[in-house]
This record gives sequence, C-alpha cells and structure tokens, in this order.
Amino acid sequence: MTGQHFIGYERSAAGAQIFQGINPATGEKLPLIFHEATLDEVARAVEKAAVASESYRRKSGVEKADFLEKIAVEILSLGDELIQTAAAETALPEARLQGERGRTVGQLRLFAELLREGSWLDARIDTAQPARLPAAKPDLRQMQRPLGPVGVFGASNFPLAFSVAGGDTVSALAAGCPVIFKAHPAHPATCELVAGAISRAAENCGLPDGVFSLVQGAGTEVGMTLVQHPLLKAVGFTGSFRGGKALYDAAVRRPEPIPVYAEMGSTNPVFILPGALRERGESLASALAGSITLGVGQFCTNPGVFVVPDLPETAPFVRSVAEKLSATAPGFMLTGGIRQAYERGIGQLQRVSGTERLTASTPAVESGAVTAQLLRTTAKTAMANPELTDEVFGPASLTIVADDKMQTLAFARSLHGHLTATVHGTPDDLNEYADLIEILETKVGRVVINGFPTGVEVAHAMVHGGPYPATTDSRSTSVGTSAIRRFTRPVCYQDFPENLLPDELKNNNPLDIWRLLDGTWTKGYS
Repeated sequence: MTGQHFIGYERSAAGAQIFQGINPATGEKLPLIFHEATLDEVARAVEKAAVASESYRRKSGVEKADFLEKIAVEILSLGDELIQTAAAETALPEARLQGERGRTVGQLRLFAELLREGSWLDARIDTAQPARLPAAKPDLRQMQRPLGPVGVFGASNFPLAFSVAGGDTVSALAAGCPVIFKAHPAHPATCELVAGAISRAAENCGLPDGVFSLVQGAGTEVGMTLVQHPLLKAVGFTGSFRGGKALYDAAVRRPEPIPVYAEMGSTNPVFILPGALRERGESLASALAGSITLGVGQFCTNPGVFVVPDLPETAPFVRSVAEKLSATAPGFMLTGGIRQAYERGIGQLQRVSGTERLTASTPAVESGAVTAQLLRTTAKTAMANPELTDEVFGPASLTIVADDKMQTLAFARSLHGHLTATVHGTPDDLNEYADLIEILETKVGRVVINGFPTGVEVAHAMVHGGPYPATTDSRSTSVGTSAIRRFTRPVCYQDFPENLLPDELKNNNPLDIWRLLDGTWTKGYS
C-alpha cells in the first residue's frame, strides 16, 4: 500500500525515495509506504495555492465558516480508523487521542464562530470631511486581508491538534489563505487521513483547486523547498529550536523575506514561593510530578525547571517530587530520535558541575521506554550556566534552589524567552513577590498563578507564544482566535466608491459587524 500527496485535488506519489511510519512501542515499520515529495510536486502545490488564493481570499466569513465546520464533520466521520492509526504511529493512548480529536474539532468550530461574528477584521472607517481646513480629509477605510499561500509544518507531539487540521492550518484557512501542509514523518498515515477530510470538505464547499495541499517527506529537503518557493507568503511551524530556526533563516534570506511563526520550545519555569511551600508542599509535589510526566513529558508546556526557596521544608518537598517521579511507570516517546535526544539532554545536564540527579533510574530502559528524571542545582549555578534552562523534551525537570528573594528575582531576570511561567503562592506571597510577576511578564506569553501550564485552553484570550527563543515572533500566538492575525495584513481603501468596497466596509454595514466608525465602536452605518 502506498500513501499519496494531495496536490490540491490531484493525488500524486512521484518521488523515488520512500519511508514508512514506525510504531514507537515496538520499533516495527508500519505497512503504508510513503514517497518523498519531489521538487515538482511541491512547486505545483504552491502554484495551485497561488491561483486558488485569487478567489479564496474573497470568500465571505460565512463561506469560510461553512468550510471549517465541514472539515470538523469529515474528521469525525473518520471514526475509529483515525484514532487507531494515530495510536499505532505515536504510541499515545486512544483516550488521549480521542480528547485531542475533540479539541481539534472544537477549534475548527470556534474559528467558524469567529468568522461569522466578524470583529476580528478590525474594520475601521474614518469618514471624509471635504470642508475641513486647511485641507480636506479623505474617506479612509481599513480592514485585515489575507497574506496568500501559507506553508504549515505539523508537530510530532500532537498528531491531530497541532497537525494537518491544527491551529496553524485552521487560522490560515480562516484568514483566507490557502495552505500547503508539510506532514510530520512521525505520523504520515494520520496526516493522510486528515488531509483527505479537508480535501473532501473543500470539494463539497465548491472551493478552488489548491486551497489545501499536503506533501510528505522524512528529510528536510521538502520543507526547505516549500519555504523557499517565491509564491509562498508565510510559514507556521511547531517543533524543535533547530528546525524552526533553520526555516526562519531560510525565509528571511529569500529575495522576498516572509514571516515565519515558529514555536520552538520552552522549559516553562515554575516558581514556588515560601508560604505555598510551607502550607501545601505535599499536594504541590504530587501536582508538579503529574505535570512533568503528563504525556511522557512531551508537551511544549511541561515544567522543565522549578524554583524553590532554601527553607527547612525544601528538602522533603524535593525528595517527595523525586519519589513520585521514580514511581511513575516508564513511557514510550514519539520517535526514536526524540528518545535519544532526551537521553542526551539528561546527560548534558548531569555534566554541569554543581548539578546532581535525584532519581535513581537511568533515563532509558531496555524496552525503548524512558523514565522520569529529576535533577537539582542552585540558582547561582543556573545563572552561571544558562544551558541548564534549555529545553530537555521529555519527562524531566530541574530543581533550582534559591538562597532568598533577591536571588529568585535575579534568576528570573536571567531567563530567556519561554511560553509560560507559573507562580505558586499564598496571597501574602503574591503581594510580596509582585515584582517577580512583573519580571515574568517580560519573559513569557502566559503567566499562571497557582496552577500548572500543561493545559492550553483553545479560547479567545489564550496566548501560546513567547519571546525568542520560545518563538520567532513574541507578538503572536499559535493557539486561540488571535492566531488568525498572523496570516493577515491591514489594507487601507481611500476615497473608494461604494460599489468597489468590500462588504465589511460598505456604508450600510450589510454584514452587521462591529466597526470603528470615526473613533467609536458600533454596528451602525457610515
């Protein structure tokens, strides 16, 4: 059996090089054979997207909403086949994948609601003042318009929610941009199933050929070819720092540089303040261990570092976390490469002078599974060795013991960019450490109080992004409805006749959307 690329509505498998998915739990190759996309296949996908963009960009919010809702229906119609295929390719439990499918479908429907409501367009109207002196004021109208074809790269750790129909694809399609999706080689069959769902939805909605394509490839050539194509206008990526930075560098060196919105990793520091440690140390230890090991540590928001004050309660707390991690059953990582990187990462942390491992077992076991790991060092050592706060993707965390409040603040200031930061404290703690929260606001995209960062709600207010190197653009988010703005730009229409204006900017507001009319938000007429 052979998998195929989706070049718009065309199916293709012309490449000579082949690869197969691998079951991480057994190491066995899965039966479906995939061909590396050729340069011609990638080029045809982008060229079709560019042609499709001419009409798709003009689709109304209602038409695009219908498309997204139809994708959701088609994904659900895949039934157990999708869940079982994803489980075989990732070793993730079926219950987790069922939840992820629900999140994927919910995200499609949330963006459909956004499109129907319309305020995301940020429509603005400044009516003309022809009698103004010393010069007349022109009629000015502005709204967000799509960039054009977008290349999207799926993540290894979420084969549904951050993959073919994930947040980058959905937000780009919602913006009016055709998508060329580079499938992740860790779950190619899952990608093909979801691509089929999107393609069927597009055909059923009468959308142009090329509004969606999917290309497969196990190496880097397919992705680089996609990013360097002159008709591509933006890139969405979730994955490693190395991969995201390589795509970003290629994109900015093009004759026409394009934006790359890459989420590239984070250790998501957790700060446990003195009062919280004294009052609820044992419950915090349990919750922290659970967050570290959730999904075998393969969430981009797992807490890879936690900071505790040097108090009498600290040693029992850290020992409790270590015991709970040691008692956690080994788990399979998504790929052999990810497992090897995890083992190397633990080894590199251990080699830093002043750092010790607290868990008894080694990172890997004979079956190919991995064990949870806890290490400890001091804030002074961590600040002198910033590589200690680099991400080790997997079920591991580093305990950092701070001498006092000033050292805690100094460590926070030394951090580079992360997706999240978490603070556990009593009301008195939070008042005393208000300056810590102010520091963290400059370091991350989301600050969590008395919770854990591993849940990322798909909602209007969510920010899943952060300063470099967590992402390439800290002004954006890859989760939540604000993600749509990554793939649009503002266009101003000056002194346009009514019949040439988009419906969103016409005088009688036929779409009944909120608009900024002469400085006031209203659904009224201009």
